[in-house]
Amino acid sequence: MALSVPAISLNGAAPRCEHIDGLEPVRPGSADCRDCQDRPDRPAALVVCLSCGWVACSDDSPNHHARAHYEETNHPVAAGLHPGTRGRWCYVHQRLV
Repeated sequence: MALSVPAISLNGAAPRCEHIDGLEPVRPGSADCRDCQDRPDRPAALVVCLSCGWVACSDDSPNHHARAHYEETNHPVAAGLHPGTRGRWCYVHQRLV
């Protein structure tokens, strides 16, 4: 009986997500959610699109601009903007990757 060895995943312990394959490093396009700049309700957290560098407020914020960016562009993966933020969110799979 042969033992199968799991392939090393770029996802770490998370289930494999092909949406992170081939992502190139991006530079955040701003330090804040441009769509929230003039609003009194500040974002809870900011994320950066790993396809283009667009910075937007997360789904934990009242305006959900990162989700709107995904729906407009189909860019599937975002990560926390601030250092120390762990994990990447795949909008297609609706989970951390």
